[in-house]
Amino acid sequence: MNFLIDCVSFYLIEQQEEENGPKRVRLGRTLSGEEYQQSELRPFLEGEFSRIAKRKAEQHPRSEGSPTKLGQFVIEEGFTLDSNPNYALFQRARQAATPDEFAAACEPFVQSYLRTSQVRSGVLLFVKAVLERYEDRFLFILKCDFEQKTAVITDEKSLIANVNMAINAKNMKSILYPHLIEPGMVDEYHVKIHQFSHARYFEEFLKYIQYPETASEIVSREVVSLARQYIEQTFLDEPEERQREEEAVELMAASPKRTLAEKWDHETVMEAAQIIAESQPQLELKLKLDHMSVKTLLADYGTQIHIAKSNGRYLILLEGEMLEFERGVSPVEFLKPKQLHEIVRELEQRSQTAAAAERPIDEPEDSPPW
Repeated sequence: MNFLIDCVSFYLIEQQEEENGPKRVRLGRTLSGEEYQQSELRPFLEGEFSRIAKRKAEQHPRSEGSPTKLGQFVIEEGFTLDSNPNYALFQRARQAATPDEFAAACEPFVQSYLRTSQVRSGVLLFVKAVLERYEDRFLFILKCDFEQKTAVITDEKSLIANVNMAINAKNMKSILYPHLIEPGMVDEYHVKIHQFSHARYFEEFLKYIQYPETASEIVSREVVSLARQYIEQTFLDEPEERQREEEAVELMAASPKRTLAEKWDHETVMEAAQIIAESQPQLELKLKLDHMSVKTLLADYGTQIHIAKSNGRYLILLEGEMLEFERGVSPVEFLKPKQLHEIVRELEQRSQTAAAAERPIDEPEDSPPW
């Protein structure tokens, strides 16, 4: 996948002297395609455009922290895509006929970017390119933050020299528009954004683009909806109890960590899990039993992962055909497994022994009455 570069605009963003002061553009230059081929930018960005285009972005990422997302232009009901201000900026940059027109089209992006919160100093690049053998025009927006404590090797006398402003492409943030589904097929309604930074300012500077719900958010909403249906059917003639149950569900959905509620029977849970797993087959199920962590798929519940309770303690049974160990050899790898009924019997005996040990010892018959 090779992109032919038409124009590149280069901007050096620096922070002014006062701490946390506003950022400013100290240097800006626009190169034509021929000038780019002769510049030091070409080897620096070699292969980056193809990597950005090939990078996968899920329609609904697994979590809010997913580095690659698809943003969609916000369009009010009854209006067309042209009414979105950010879409108009992208189109103006893509349609620029000369380097001067391209530089003028990039300026609103730069000013909008400088107004975002927590923006860091670095280099901002705008690249207009065409995918080889196709006519689709693309706009890449790239940001490289300055690296801290960077040095270069010099000679045997000084050994190294400090570099005040250094960038690399390793953690480069990027935006690609339009979204390239596959060569020859583009989606003009979506923008692909990529950033590893915890600061989400690279999402902020395009205010009229919204990002989809994560898979976990969708599932949480579905679970709450299923729980409400169950509550309405169960507490049909008990409005006060129904209200308490609904409030409990809302608190559960908003809590980052939860314990087993023990409200639904196995069949109800299986039915709800199957409804969700049909739309999200790869949805993960993560839980923790004391210090032990379990990670599986929601679709495995009831078939390969089972939850039970014995004498007030929880049991998790994982079922599979192969048991594989990772790095770090342990004696457990030599185990000849017991039969399940033997382990269950041992657990029951252990619980009975523990209960007997906690039972108070009968006092002797000749003890005083007091």
